[in-house]
Amino acid sequence: MSDINDLRNKMDKVTLEMINLLKTRTDIAKEIGKVKKNIGKGISDEEREGNLRGKIIDLSKEIELDEALASKFLNFLLNESIKVQSENKQTHLSIFLKAKSLEQEGKKIIHMEVGEPDFTPPQIVKKSLSEIFDEGFMKYGQAKGMPIFREALANYVSKKFNVKITQDNIIVSPGARFSIFSAISTLLNPGDEMIVIEPAWPAYKDCALNAGIKVRTINTTLEEKWEPSIEHIENTINSNTKMIVLNYPNNPTGKILPEKLQDRIMEIAKENNLYVLSDEIYSQYAKANWKSILSYNYEKSIVTQSFSKSHAMTGFRVGYAITSKQIIEKMVKLEALCLTNVSEPIQYVAMKALEADTTNNSKIIQNRLDILCKKANEIGLEFIIPDGAMYIFAKINQEGFDGVEFANNSLEKGIAVAPGEGFGNYKNFIRISACQDEKTLMEGMVILGNIMRDN
Repeated sequence: MSDINDLRNKMDKVTLEMINLLKTRTDIAKEIGKVKKNIGKGISDEEREGNLRGKIIDLSKEIELDEALASKFLNFLLNESIKVQSENKQTHLSIFLKAKSLEQEGKKIIHMEVGEPDFTPPQIVKKSLSEIFDEGFMKYGQAKGMPIFREALANYVSKKFNVKITQDNIIVSPGARFSIFSAISTLLNPGDEMIVIEPAWPAYKDCALNAGIKVRTINTTLEEKWEPSIEHIENTINSNTKMIVLNYPNNPTGKILPEKLQDRIMEIAKENNLYVLSDEIYSQYAKANWKSILSYNYEKSIVTQSFSKSHAMTGFRVGYAITSKQIIEKMVKLEALCLTNVSEPIQYVAMKALEADTTNNSKIIQNRLDILCKKANEIGLEFIIPDGAMYIFAKINQEGFDGVEFANNSLEKGIAVAPGEGFGNYKNFIRISACQDEKTLMEGMVILGNIMRDN
């Protein structure tokens, strides 16, 4: 017994030393974060992390430690650094909240920072709200969603995307964000890695960080038309890589990948047995050739959709995921734990909304994007004409431009835009939303042009 106690004491001593070292490392990370902020450098540095990862692997071989275990431990440390350096980081949501506060004080703000369509939900939604009580949809229900709603969704998706799915392939969630969180949290384990192609909606990173998952970013550029490097993707994959996240049409760029490029990414995912999480909530707003990940019939793919964009039902908070029965069963356990089930009245209303023709919504957004693009060219913004979605992701060619500072200052001028930094290391970019009427958009772009001229 004395032998085991001696060993335990030794292990405890090492553990305590590690905790002290963790404190020291965290303090250093905070200081690095302050320096990065002062010099305008992004939080994540894939090149530096890659070099450190190489050193860790070499050391693991030297001391005969399992490389995957060492990499997982490194991922934990890197995530903790990101957490402490991300405090007070501003995104489109923080600008939105500031804009709302100013409005409460009586200031007029033109909202071009969020993707919330200004048009109303289909009229059938109004009618169905009054039917809920009589129809009896007011009870506890299945965590994965009401069977009749999932059946309706299955028929809708099968027809819309020319695939064959059943209700067993669908789980209903309170917005697509929860489906994304659920997929990441239930399919991956702490220390695992997931690839995100940036610029990207910040929720992917946030969900991963919350679950202890290390995000490896594939940076794309305006100059390369927002197309990721296949070589970069292949070189990023290692034994801890478990998922790749796709979002096309993309938020914030509106990019749709060329089919051959997307095909190759899917081949790589299959070759490496990766989950493919495809956020396709902007599919209705695709104007170029677009191909759903569902068409690949890959059993490890998870496609998310939402009524927020397709049916302008943002406040209803209803979305869904389409995937294999095996993955559904994993996701539903978390949903049952957190939610019991999505509100039956909301599910009923969303089910009825499927009967509506929403194609005009797409035409409205496209017309607005055309107006935005024309005006953006006139005021000197640099961007790629979006293939879909409802945004322009524009570069501001001004020396020392800071998107966060610009977005905050613009609020005082009566316009809200999203800083590019919220979507990755894009400090000199802003995202402009097409979710206001044409008159309001033109007014906003005039204000934006005046701000840029005065800077």
